[in-house]
Amino acid sequence: MKSAFHIAVLDDEVDITQLLANYLQSHGFRVTQLHNGASLMQLMGSDPADLVLLDLGLPGEDGFSIARRMRENWRCGLVIVTGRGDAVDKVVGLEVGADDYVTKPFDLRELVARVKAVLRRLAPDDSRAAASAPASPAASATSERLRFAGWQLDLAARSLANPEGQGVPLTGGEFDLLRAFARHPGRVLSRDFLLEQTRGREAAPFDRTIDVQVGRLRKKIEADPDDPQIIKSVRGAGYIMVPPVTPG
Repeated sequence: MKSAFHIAVLDDEVDITQLLANYLQSHGFRVTQLHNGASLMQLMGSDPADLVLLDLGLPGEDGFSIARRMRENWRCGLVIVTGRGDAVDKVVGLEVGADDYVTKPFDLRELVARVKAVLRRLAPDDSRAAASAPASPAASATSERLRFAGWQLDLAARSLANPEGQGVPLTGGEFDLLRAFARHPGRVLSRDFLLEQTRGREAAPFDRTIDVQVGRLRKKIEADPDDPQIIKSVRGAGYIMVPPVTPG
């Protein structure tokens, strides 16, 4: 992880931005403190941040609107840091493009770990993230092998190995589904999106194909399929892969 990544901290509480700035700087990051959406847009046009820590409860333009504008115009890391811990807010935050969602109060060490995880996903070869480049659809993973929670997914061989290194057989549909999750970790994926990724079509009314496939996949990768920790359901929205995904 390079030490010169530029982090923008946007919160209307000066004490919070100062606290985060001091801690992030102690970990080698360059930090800019901001207190409204207009200042963030100005910064992104002149000195783009590699990652933005965004509060939702801002004066004027709300955080969700700012997040949408960020995703429409820039490609950079985006972590929502807010006191709003309602599940609906979390789902909306992830759906508008946030890479992670952290609720206050938070542990500073955990927040820095999440920031580093997002930066690794954006720049897996440890190169600088192209934050100022125009936004584009999520890129496919450049590595042929992806790791998550100890598991290894080999995209070229279309194979899966468990944390003990043993192969776990997957059907073609199960592999395509897991690949879709592994390429979009930390994001809520709708059933329509997953069906398009695995079957090349949209869901018909009452189509539960994806739910059935997710259930089968959970039986193969979850320690307890009834209490999944890798692929979680998001009520009314779809599914999300929880653990970070790294190349290798």
